[in-house]
Amino acid sequence: MTMKKRLPPSSSPSIRQHFWLGLQLVLSLSVLVCVLALLRINSQSESSASAFSSFGRSSSVQGTPKIAFLFLARFNLPLDFLWHAFFENAEERNYSIYIHSEPGIVFDESTTSSPFFYGRQLRGSVKVAWGESSMVDAERLLLAAALEDPANQRFILISDSCVPLYNFSYIYGYLMSSSKSFVDSFLDKKEKRYNPKMSPAIPKDKWRKGSQWITLVRKHAEVVIADNAIFPAFKRYCRRRSALDPGRKQNIKAVVQKQHDCIPDEHYVQTLLSMSDLEDELERRTLTYTLWNQSSNDKTRQSWHPMTFEYVDASPQHINEIRNINHVYYETEYRTEWCQCNVAFVPCFLFARKFSRGAAIRLLNEGLVGPFDTSALLFSSS
Repeated sequence: MTMKKRLPPSSSPSIRQHFWLGLQLVLSLSVLVCVLALLRINSQSESSASAFSSFGRSSSVQGTPKIAFLFLARFNLPLDFLWHAFFENAEERNYSIYIHSEPGIVFDESTTSSPFFYGRQLRGSVKVAWGESSMVDAERLLLAAALEDPANQRFILISDSCVPLYNFSYIYGYLMSSSKSFVDSFLDKKEKRYNPKMSPAIPKDKWRKGSQWITLVRKHAEVVIADNAIFPAFKRYCRRRSALDPGRKQNIKAVVQKQHDCIPDEHYVQTLLSMSDLEDELERRTLTYTLWNQSSNDKTRQSWHPMTFEYVDASPQHINEIRNINHVYYETEYRTEWCQCNVAFVPCFLFARKFSRGAAIRLLNEGLVGPFDTSALLFSSS
């Protein structure tokens, strides 16, 4: 007798129904995941394609992105007439103006010749002393005020003796074509400004030095304002060396070695961004040209001082020499920084300091802060 294999009983209707429901659920979830992935890719593509997206916020900027000009003034703005000509050729929707000056100073027709500066002063200004942390306090106050306007996407710190080397449209195109901040930042190997007492709040390998005249994207401006750990350490341990009293008999060498001559505004932003691992997002150079002169005397070590441009120094030839600078050499790092913007090689400097009123008048008379073809910047790669 032949034995037949017994087939397993057919699945019951309830099991079959659960199987199909589970399969449909898996398929539905798979489709949903695919759709969400496609939406995310599309969103990222649109964000990358946008030339002027907000760096510090998830939502895009509504309207035209603006440059915030942050003027750090001792009293008034002695070169306001030059900046008036500069802003006259700009559309108001493209910029904002903020001024930090001596507490109590109001910018109106009695203190400035330019209506562009009327009422632009900060109400909560602080008394500023050179080489002290109060300078950084003023910078942070300017950034905080400018960040209140979501349209501000670039933040330029400007001194009261600073002049633009190009017209507004050129500077606007230059800055907006780059997603990076411009922060002069290098390793400080020669000068012993780092105070070991800063550790561990500020590690020595993250210590940086550079020009205080910075240009930040919104994301980095927000990092500066959000900092509540690094700046207190700077206030406590990064201080200018006290002046020596020539009338007192003292071992000058011993006093100099004991004190750390630290200038906060030349280190703070650079060190903070280094500690935040953001150096890859920087063009590690300043946009403001300064001519330095080294001097010394018998009682102090050699020191560097910014030279003042007088009328004779503001010739077309000299200004064009500054405009044609295309690289900066950092001796302490043996590094040459070729000036680039959006992968295009560009002039290094958009501004210069320190200019006298006579020199600024000559810039206007010579028409040196005049029209410039921005297309050469935005589309040239060499």
